[in-house]
Amino acid sequence: MGLFEKLKQGLTKTARTTTARLGGLFASFTGANEAFYEELEETLILADVGAGSAASAVDELRELAKQRGFRTGEEMRSALADILTERITVGDTALKLSTVPSVILVVGVNGVGKTTTIGKLAALYKAEGRRVLLAAGDTFRAAAAEQLAIWAERSGAEIVRHGEGSDPASVIFDGCSAAKARRSDIIICDTAGRLHNKSNLMNELAKIGRVLDRELPGADRETLLVIDATTGQNGLIQAKQFKEFAGVTGIVLTKLDGTAKGGIVAAIAAELGVPVKFIGVGEGIDDLVPFDPRGFAEALLQ
Repeated sequence: MGLFEKLKQGLTKTARTTTARLGGLFASFTGANEAFYEELEETLILADVGAGSAASAVDELRELAKQRGFRTGEEMRSALADILTERITVGDTALKLSTVPSVILVVGVNGVGKTTTIGKLAALYKAEGRRVLLAAGDTFRAAAAEQLAIWAERSGAEIVRHGEGSDPASVIFDGCSAAKARRSDIIICDTAGRLHNKSNLMNELAKIGRVLDRELPGADRETLLVIDATTGQNGLIQAKQFKEFAGVTGIVLTKLDGTAKGGIVAAIAAELGVPVKFIGVGEGIDDLVPFDPRGFAEALLQ
């Protein structure tokens, strides 16, 4: 199954719920009047695009329709897909992982699918023939390291772990040492996921950052924030906090296989200017899809 097909399949439930009105709106289009634009804006807001982003997207569509004389719903849908694509195309969606080793630091609150995302990333890069090492830096959540060990076994990655309650930075230190000794291509670091407004969590992330700076100077590093798409605008609040304290370079949006409102991508892009790198569209080990702005916009408006 191709990436677009997997993405479209993953968003099917979303399209049948929150954004189901879009299909009907474009299908029954008989002319661009104010009632059409008002309903379109309301539907985009319900899809978690965000009030400001929805209003500006609809305003842009209104101007294009006047300029180009759109007569069909498909012309309107295609133009809106163009508008959304431009808005969610922020920075490079690919990860920069050219050094040996390179680092992926994964952050996010508990329950967003952080451990699962790490396992899927490990499987993705193992399939490319790279040597992957996992560092179980979430030592506070019960069974976090055990869960990561299961994903390491499934993906074929190596793992460095300490006991529950250990210093997270010491786990990352040992992970760096092991990665250098074993010539690992990529080290993926798990981190604690307590509430994003807790200063001690942010202090721990800063400490881990200092360890990485000292032990792997010059290494490519991506800091990925995992956000549960079902949390909607609360995910945007989390993203703002983590961007400030953790230097987030990319977003992984999970749980788009259920009733999630995927328009949050547009809100994140508009508010933060941080690119979405991957989206999770299922529970399978290969259901982490590199983000394709155009494909996403098309799938959202299907």
